[in-house]
Amino acid sequence: MDIADFLTPDRIVLDAKPRDKTQFIAETARLFGAAIPALQPASVETALRARERLGSTGLGGGFALPHARIEELHEYAGLFLRLAKPIDFDAIDGRAVDLAFVLLIPFETKTPHVAALAAISRKFRDPALAARLRTIGTPAAAFEALTAA
Repeated sequence: MDIADFLTPDRIVLDAKPRDKTQFIAETARLFGAAIPALQPASVETALRARERLGSTGLGGGFALPHARIEELHEYAGLFLRLAKPIDFDAIDGRAVDLAFVLLIPFETKTPHVAALAAISRKFRDPALAARLRTIGTPAAAFEALTAA
């Protein structure tokens, strides 16, 4: 599974301005609702909050990978956000997050979501890519960087 399987250029946001993790999740839910009409922002927000209560998805190095299963979703959907100012995300290394990839997972899927999470985390373990995403100028360039082999 590759990031291009669930990310589209219109679901990349550069320099988002959430004040905190709560506002980040609410804004993410709103963005998904605008991009995918079948999704209800309230259900996306509820699912992402429930997942965060199980444990933070802040993976370290300034990166977070929030994810949740969504009942009304029929295929994987991703959203990449670069934050204008890092926010506390209760990350495992204590570092504030400024890069986030949010993955919504359909309840009924033949592809294990672990494959999608692995595809994303592999990309963000590359320090050169993370550094590039922190300075990249356009959503199209970010999409190209994220989906390059």
